[in-house]
Amino acid sequence: MTQAFPELGCYVLPGGAADPRVALDEVRTAEELGLGTAFISERWNVKETASLTGAMGAVTSRIAISTGATNWNLRHPVVTAAWASTQHLMTEGRFVLGLGRGIKPLFDAFGLRTATTAELEDFAGVMRRLWNGEVIANHDGPIGRYPALVLERSFRLQIPMSLMAFGKQSLELGGRAFDEVVLHTFFADETLQRCVRTVKQAAERAGRDPNSVRVWSVFATLSDDLAPEELLRRSVGRLATYLQVYGDLLVATNEWDPAALARFREHPIVVAYGTTMLDAKATTAELEAIAEVIPAEWLAPAAYGTPTQCAAAVARQRELGADAVILHGVAAQDLTDIVAAYRALK
Repeated sequence: MTQAFPELGCYVLPGGAADPRVALDEVRTAEELGLGTAFISERWNVKETASLTGAMGAVTSRIAISTGATNWNLRHPVVTAAWASTQHLMTEGRFVLGLGRGIKPLFDAFGLRTATTAELEDFAGVMRRLWNGEVIANHDGPIGRYPALVLERSFRLQIPMSLMAFGKQSLELGGRAFDEVVLHTFFADETLQRCVRTVKQAAERAGRDPNSVRVWSVFATLSDDLAPEELLRRSVGRLATYLQVYGDLLVATNEWDPAALARFREHPIVVAYGTTMLDAKATTAELEAIAEVIPAEWLAPAAYGTPTQCAAAVARQRELGADAVILHGVAAQDLTDIVAAYRALK
């Protein structure tokens, strides 16, 4: 498996999607650009990850395919383990099982629980044992009680797992129990460095090689090639949606001013939209109005400008300590000039 830029990745079907077949062209484009990993997030409409990762793996031959993310409690542990082992073998080792805690408002509405740290750690351990051919008898742990869990006794599969993380507990869990940690968009430089340090130190305390845990920066990469209204939606609109869903955690992680978050939440447009995602439904005029109450420093941690300027900003993320960078907020076909500029920088 050869890739020009194993340290770069992108999302397939970024944000919402109406037609899942678009993912096939996007992942092929990402591979042609030389990106190392194509991520696919799970949404419960036309973005079911088991289906999409299978299709993405079938139309590519080099790029890694990662769920970014799914949730452990959506499927029985054996179903998830079998999905991962099938994908691993079908793609000749290109599959990464990425997990997250879940989005609390959505999970609450559907009667699901967001995952705890103990559950994620227990689940990761069960997956590794199943992929190693173990028969797990009478498991009784945070993910529940199971009389017997087994896949195939002959398995000796090394399938990487990633964790979407930015709270301290999640970062430390990623360092001690996962192969990759995927951070979050709009992280200030100091936040990125602190998160990388937390992951690496946790790995070291667990007796692991810190360099064996790859930390992904998720970096909004929004060049001047985007139409102004699209740039607004993918910057202000996207950050506004994060602030709607888990603003307290994002603000605390970046050590931003909570009073600014309160002003955002009190804005009449934000109040009117309630739990409806702003990046999906707000008009350009509404996003322009919301931008007035979002501090400029909150939007600053992203790549803006010409493709060359964007490429330099991406390279800077690695200088700050990230092992790899997800070029976030755009589809693969929007990255051609930026990747070319990155190649020139290297």
